Amino acid sequence: MSETRIAVVTGGSRGIGKAICKELAQQGAVVYINFVSNEDAAKEVQTEIAASGGRAELLPFDVSDGKAVSEAMKKVISDEGAVHILVNNAGITRDGLLARMKEDDWQKVIDTNLTGLFNCTKAVLMNMMKQRWGRIINIGSVVGAMGNPGQANYAAAKAGIEGFTKSLAKEVASRGITANVVSPGFIETDMTQVLPEKVKEQLLSQIPVGRFGKPEDVASAVAFLASEASAYITGHVLHVNGGLLCQ
Repeated sequence: MSETRIAVVTGGSRGIGKAICKELAQQGAVVYINFVSNEDAAKEVQTEIAASGGRAELLPFDVSDGKAVSEAMKKVISDEGAVHILVNNAGITRDGLLARMKEDDWQKVIDTNLTGLFNCTKAVLMNMMKQRWGRIINIGSVVGAMGNPGQANYAAAKAGIEGFTKSLAKEVASRGITANVVSPGFIETDMTQVLPEKVKEQLLSQIPVGRFGKPEDVASAVAFLASEASAYITGHVLHVNGGLLCQ
């Protein structure tokens, strides 16, 4: 990066978010690690980044709480002068077949995975427009494109992210801001580690490259879309799924 960029990564304390924080720091950004409750994990990411010569700060808030998001982003902008890169990665699952899905399980997933993205993006957008430069990268999912039994809430939120991002991209392109989606397939995280072996084998049989993705595979795609090299790419959905879904 030609100058120091300030990056905010939601859900940055573990899994894909952790890998994104480390990769952006490696590329020279100052990274704000957002988390809700697991401060120890966030501090561990911060320590790893510092050990590699980078700088990271902790930024606790719940993305579904619009007021908390606004206050946190205002403080970052006040302290650093700008937010250049926003990675909306925070997400939860509350799986269950639709016929028996509780309304609360539907709402919590929508509130975190979709409304949270709205809250965070809106909180930094005016600042990016004023500086006439910004990178907004939203983490989607292959499930948002192909569906998955038991995940109607999660799939709806992730599909919504794609429509949101494409609309946003058209609104802010003239201000030097790009908005894109990185859509992972099945990645080696805490979420996939708990799957039964038979389920893992079945999933692997559908992935042409023959393995689950690594968080670093996703982080590399995010880092590219956060860079100057991606200035002519906006409103795009970049699938990182080993060929599971070819679009």
